Amino acid sequence: MDVSPIAWIALIGFIVVVLILDLFVFHRKAAVIPVKEAAAWSAVWVTLGLSFAALLYFWQGHVAAEEYLAGYLIEKSLSVDNIFVFALIFSYFGIPDRYQHRVLMLRAVP
Repeated sequence: MDVSPIAWIALIGFIVVVLILDLFVFHRKAAVIPVKEAAAWSAVWVTLGLSFAALLYFWQGHVAAEEYLAGYLIEKSLSVDNIFVFALIFSYFGIPDRYQHRVLMLRAVP
């Protein structure tokens, strides 16, 4: 698949914007995130991922979209074991719920 440099720049720019929003806008303060809010954010990110698959479908065709969705599904399934490991590490070191996001993002914990 041949991808233009403009598409790569747009993708990298989008990722940088999303990371900046996540780290410096939505999670400025350390707080415990309720399950309902976490589920809503998960739905937002999954929707973005599936929207990208739709964009690929119309831009590059069904083969590219299917390949992306296969990789996306594998990555999501593999991330479940990461969540388990994070939970074990947080409980072992006694990291309070409100600081777990900061620890994951390697930001200073007061």
